[in-house]
Order: sequence, then C-alpha cells, then structure tokens
Amino acid sequence: MTYPPLPEALTVGVYDNHTHLEHGIAHDEVLGYREALDRASSVGVRGVVQVGTDVASSRWSAEMAAREPRMLAAVAIHPNDAPELEEAGTLDSALAEIEELATRPRVRAVGETGLDYFRTGEEGRAAQLRSFEAHIEIAKRHGLALQIHDRDAHDDVIATLLRVGAPERTVFHCFSGDAEMARVCADNGWFLSFAGTVTFKNAPNLREALEVTPRHRILIETDSPYLTPTPHRGQTNASYMIPTTLRFMAAHLGTQEALLAAQIASNTEDVYGSWDDEPVLPDSHHSGTDGSDGPVQLA
Repeated sequence: MTYPPLPEALTVGVYDNHTHLEHGIAHDEVLGYREALDRASSVGVRGVVQVGTDVASSRWSAEMAAREPRMLAAVAIHPNDAPELEEAGTLDSALAEIEELATRPRVRAVGETGLDYFRTGEEGRAAQLRSFEAHIEIAKRHGLALQIHDRDAHDDVIATLLRVGAPERTVFHCFSGDAEMARVCADNGWFLSFAGTVTFKNAPNLREALEVTPRHRILIETDSPYLTPTPHRGQTNASYMIPTTLRFMAAHLGTQEALLAAQIASNTEDVYGSWDDEPVLPDSHHSGTDGSDGPVQLA
C-alpha cells in the first residue's frame, strides 16, 4: 500500500466531508486513524466526516467521533447491502440500529445512502429504494444532514428526493453527474461534494458541473482510501490529499485557493455544524475500536 507524499499545507483550513478511516484494515501498512488525522491536520485539513456503510462501521464511526475532536460521524446502510439484508429478513433491524446510532453525540449525518445501479441489478432496486427512503426519514426525524451515494441512478435519486422530500441539508457525495444535474441540485438547495475524480482527465462532466455550481453549494471530500486525485492515481488516498483536489478546483474556477477554501469551510459548517459544538469523551488509549493508533478493527 503506497501513499502519496504530503502536499503543501493550505493557508486556509477546510474539511474532508467524506472519508472511510476504517477501510483497508486487511493491509499491514494502512494508516492508523490517528496518524491519518495527524497528517491531515498538518496540511490544513481541520476535520473529517467519518462515514459508515453498515452497522459495524457506523457504530465504529459514532464511537470514534465521540472521542476524537477532529471527527464527526455519518451512519447508514450502503445501498449495495440493502438487497442482501432484505433477502435475509434483517434490513428492518439494521435500519433500527442506524436510527439509534443517529441519536449519538457528534453523529451529524445519515449516509452514505441512496441508489446504486452499477453494482446492483434490477432485482435489488426495490430494496435499495426502501432503504433509501427509510434513511431519508431518519435524517429528517433527527434533524441530520443526508449524504447520498448515487451511481448510475441520477434520475431516480432526484425523483425520490422530490417525491418524499429531501432533508434541509442534503449532500451528493462524490458528485458524478453533469452540469445539467448540478443545476437541478443547486436549484433545490442541495450541496455537491467534489472528490479527486474532478481531477481525472476522463471526467470533463465533473469540471463542467463544478463551473455551474454556486460557490455556496460546493463541498470537498476524498472518499479515501479511494479516488486519489491526479497526479497520484494508483496510490492510496487519505484526507491529507484534500489540498491537491482543492488547488485543482481553484485553478479550474480561476479563483484564489484561499478564497475557495474559506467558502468550502463555511459551507461544510453550514451542513454539519461546528466540530467544537459538542464535548469529546476522554480517549481510553487502548486498542481496536476504543481509540488505538493502529489499524482500526471492526466488531
């Protein structure tokens, strides 16, 4: 596992609004979550939203955010897992656990949830939709932001949000649409989060979407350990790579790096609140799920 070198630090700090610090635990050289956050802090990444994708990772996210001042949490069942849970008869119980986790301190979002027609065929779409609608209702009941996973399902994701009513703060994680979709999202008051994919040569649609997105609706993320920005594709992504993507975005928009960083930081706090709003529990300084420096382990 190879990580890129540290980029030059930002002069104005921002947040990584979508990362998976628990991923990659099968690799011996994966960064422990503290080291990952330390590296991010050293280059001006002020905090992260740690995103769960099942009950175990959502529980870990909530527990770690309660101890780590640089972390907030999002909790959810990933849409690709919904059909299997539905078939096993355990989707409702999993959703109930997600709702309980949504009440925890420093859990500020429900996600990632949505629709994925790339990995799941038509036979699983009904379960994905039921799960998506349930997550939307959880977010609204608890006044939380919603982080959307949308892959090859743009029209149905938007139609669902319009039909059932989107939460007040809705984020398209790793936005993958085009300029027309970006305009629809902005017109509805939704936020577009751009990842390292905006730097890819084969993604002109994302750059066109970035151009038409109002500055007050732009967020930034890594989706680490995935989607490492150019010129480091093929290496493992981490939150400390945010400056690379942000500098690319600022150059493409013809604006100053510091101005874009300040706007994105403000937008991120509008969505999730301040990282300082709630007290953080003392860290137990033990191993595994209770706060170690080493690779995280999920129950």
